[in-house]
Amino acid sequence: MKIAIIGGGAVGLLFAHYLNENHDVRIYVRNSIQLNKLHKNGLTIERNGIRSSTRVKSCHFSEWKGEEDLTIVAVKQYSIPDLTIDLLKMDACKSGSFLFLQNGMGHLKWAEMLGADNLFVGSVEHGALKTAPDTVIHTGVGVTKVAALKGDVDFLKKISDSASCFFPFILVEDHLEMLIQKLIVNCLINPLTAVLRVRNGELLSNKYYYQLFLKLFEEVSAILKITDKTAALSHVKSVCKETGMNRSSMLKDIEEGRETEIDAILGYILKEAEMKKMTAPYTESLYCQIKGRERGK
Repeated sequence: MKIAIIGGGAVGLLFAHYLNENHDVRIYVRNSIQLNKLHKNGLTIERNGIRSSTRVKSCHFSEWKGEEDLTIVAVKQYSIPDLTIDLLKMDACKSGSFLFLQNGMGHLKWAEMLGADNLFVGSVEHGALKTAPDTVIHTGVGVTKVAALKGDVDFLKKISDSASCFFPFILVEDHLEMLIQKLIVNCLINPLTAVLRVRNGELLSNKYYYQLFLKLFEEVSAILKITDKTAALSHVKSVCKETGMNRSSMLKDIEEGRETEIDAILGYILKEAEMKKMTAPYTESLYCQIKGRERGK
């Protein structure tokens, strides 16, 4: 399968490496420095302390023509509006297939603007850290869940059937259930680790942080009207344990002075709470602290 990947962040590089093993992959980026490094050095991945480099086709985003069988959109949530507008200016977005890999829920309305034959959304549960424009560390092996907004998710069986054991895919039917499950994980782990400045596992091992973890879970799950709270909490704790030594993407964004995805995560929860006339003191406190640190940077 011919696959385009738009976005050269940690997730985009991780997908480029593993999918390039069995497919014809081309990664599209906007940053000329990154593009030059990928041309010169190839793509380097590190897993379990072992590094390897491979050649991956790379181009500037302006060269994307929608000629691939599948286009994977791996930019941050806050980049989706501008990217969608750019894609809508290209006739190529009126056909073909797209897979969106953002956190939160805000990208759904933008994805649905594309007149593509197949529209998919994914939930990435791997740990990944970009340490250089051409280098990514696979810090935690997880799964990628994918579901269809439009079309048939079986279109992606070529990818799931050929996937590396270190990069498995799961095809699921209900995209909303999948994204809400991921949203709960993002709501708890990302903001708490970013504010407390700790690794993921400390949210469980430190009894005071764990109290905050549970309070926030109760608030978020009530706002989202989660029926099986036991299963939801178990899933979040499992992800927290599996990625225990990782530093969350939001913590890294704060440390490196980048914009975070807090609006797409806790911002979404606050809007839901407002519509349902519910209070959300823990969510609001964390949201304001993250926004304050963004502005401080």
